[in-house]
Amino acid sequence: MQSKSLRFSLFGLLYFTQGIILGYFAALNALYLLSNGLNMTDVGIFSSIALIPFVIKIFFGMLSDRYNLFGLGHRKPYIVIGLAVQAICLVLVANINPGQQYWTFVGLAFMLQLGMAFYDTCTDGLALDITPANEKGMLQGFMVGGRSVGVIAAASIAGRIAEQSWPAVFYFLAVLTLLPFTLLFFIRETRHTSGERFNWQAFSAFKQPAVLGVSAMGLIIFLVIVGANQLVNPYFSQKFDISLGTAGLITTVWGIGCVIGAVVGGLLMDRSGNQPALWLSIGSVVCTLVLLVFAPSLPLAFAAAVLFGMAYGASQAIYFALAMKYTQPAIAASMFSILMAVTNIGQGIGLGVGGALANNLGFATALLIFGAAMFLILPFFPVVFRKPALQPAA
Repeated sequence: MQSKSLRFSLFGLLYFTQGIILGYFAALNALYLLSNGLNMTDVGIFSSIALIPFVIKIFFGMLSDRYNLFGLGHRKPYIVIGLAVQAICLVLVANINPGQQYWTFVGLAFMLQLGMAFYDTCTDGLALDITPANEKGMLQGFMVGGRSVGVIAAASIAGRIAEQSWPAVFYFLAVLTLLPFTLLFFIRETRHTSGERFNWQAFSAFKQPAVLGVSAMGLIIFLVIVGANQLVNPYFSQKFDISLGTAGLITTVWGIGCVIGAVVGGLLMDRSGNQPALWLSIGSVVCTLVLLVFAPSLPLAFAAAVLFGMAYGASQAIYFALAMKYTQPAIAASMFSILMAVTNIGQGIGLGVGGALANNLGFATALLIFGAAMFLILPFFPVVFRKPALQPAA
């Protein structure tokens, strides 16, 4: 048996490398593009295209499951490739001016996200391969915690670096991307003998009205929270004339709120059930978006950011738990991947729509429209929870 601390540290670091990119996108990307003469429509298009790899990442899992790359394994070689692609793209993008070479910048961001989606999918596969059943709960804690630390690090430290040099931000993120290599080569893969393949039967489960309803809920929830989150720092920058360092700090406290919200949302889901938890998701997102819009001062804006982070984290945890309950055991991996792909489609739509709304109607109106859109999940309650609808898996 391999060292538990080694395994958990590796998975924490692999999720940390995802968090640093998520932190950059949440805190700084929109401000960087705006500072180079682009507008929020350009930001929305950029973000939507960059998200495409996470919509199609289910195919990366199929590739990893099926092919032992060069006889070196089903997971580790793919993780190495994904990390290398992310690091190389960060170095290259440091030398691109997005205002002058917009589509080159978009293309490199797409490739970076492709690498990130590649190692993300294979990291999950490796975790399933080598983690005993009685350690998977703790493993998820390390993964979620590692990603949150990455978000906070990118938002706080990179924000300060950006005040001096934008290229240095990308070099900084590239160096952090290399950290998992310090542990990756000490991990041994288990022998992949099952011949596990993507199961096309997963698609037949989507004939069930309840599963279709859960999918629609996920698309709407992630459309709202991700689309709105992209607008927070540009809105505060316009309203309060905040510095890049302050923008990073706002995302840092937002990230702390996400961790707290995820724990609270998960506990509520376990103890109170699906519908009360979803009502918490709706109410918390709507109320905090209104608070963001009407915060009269920067200190209150910070408080609103923390509360929105809590609503964001709670909504994610609640939906992930709901999706797991409606995933059928016989096709669990494939079906859950499809449900996650739907949430990624929602994110892509939200990012594109959010940028266009902000550009044409203003940040405040866009945030309020996103808040109102959260109520669109209500018509799906009777479909998902009616009797005798498809019952959640135990």
